[in-house]
Amino acid sequence: MNSGRHLLLTGDAVGGVWQYSLELAAALAPLGYQVTMAILGPAPDDAQRASTAAIPGLHLVETGLDLDWLAQDAASVQAAERQLAQLAADIHADIVQLHSPALASLGAFASPVLSILHSCVASWWQAVRTGPLPDDFAWRTALVADGLRRSTLVVTPSAAFGETVRALYGVRPITVHNGRTISVPAAAMQDHVFTAGRLWDEGKNLRTLDEAAQHIGAPFKAAGPLRAPHGEAIGLRHIHALGSLDGDALARQLASRPVFASAALYEPFGLAVLEAASAGCALVLSDIPTFRELWDGAALFVDPRDAQGFARAIEDRIADLPDRIDAGRRAAARAATYTPARMGAQMASLYARLAQRSAA
Repeated sequence: MNSGRHLLLTGDAVGGVWQYSLELAAALAPLGYQVTMAILGPAPDDAQRASTAAIPGLHLVETGLDLDWLAQDAASVQAAERQLAQLAADIHADIVQLHSPALASLGAFASPVLSILHSCVASWWQAVRTGPLPDDFAWRTALVADGLRRSTLVVTPSAAFGETVRALYGVRPITVHNGRTISVPAAAMQDHVFTAGRLWDEGKNLRTLDEAAQHIGAPFKAAGPLRAPHGEAIGLRHIHALGSLDGDALARQLASRPVFASAALYEPFGLAVLEAASAGCALVLSDIPTFRELWDGAALFVDPRDAQGFARAIEDRIADLPDRIDAGRRAAARAATYTPARMGAQMASLYARLAQRSAA
């Protein structure tokens, strides 16, 4: 291992952060990085553990610490920060990358800290709800604000989300787009509609798609959990819920190139969209700044509250096969620019900057 290239990377096993972390670790391996991935919250399952074993230089640590967005109070998050700081010291980490700036609110780390803000409750609330933050969101937001100020560098996965972060917290993040690889088997195109993600999350706005589904002649399927770890849940009347799918099962769903739809009100990046685009699916997306930034010219955009508009756009895509094929090709071409290798190289350049600052 080259000097200065041991990264402590925090994450969880219950959401998109897991996939992001694996893609990043795999991209950093050929660049000479050793990654210790510290998992907070629920433990990974056997399949997830096996997936880490295939990545050179990656070591998994299941901490059992409270996950920041599931923690009961600020003290629990700060206790996790102290223990992670001790872990960083014990393994002689050169750089610490946190999946949430809330884990840097005390400034406990001796190593330089890069915080990547995948999402936050304040920006979610701004996009989905109205009125003042509830108490449970307010203390979490305060921790994020403190952690952002104490972080050496801050990264967001899209410039649109970075602008939201700047407006909320007064910091100016660096944009590094997420990367994703997915291997999809060859299959004939079929007329159906697909969506994926944390279906229970109000920010994903599945209710609009569920309403749209009753006006669409083709089957509409959704992959992902209907119930959150903290109990929030959603019921679907017109969309067929497939449950959570592993990577192979997801690839089989995408192989027939369904029309992929997302009516998200809140999306800092959208890995599910990238996966679908990589498979050559035509995209019908909510007209929000993040999706415009990433997919303008490669998707149809609809007001996220307009169920009838989604139904019409999806039906039009299905009815016009040449247009649908062309839309899928454009989506795949755009997806090819969001690669793990590019993400890894950009992150490595930021780590080098941190190492230079630390050595100065």
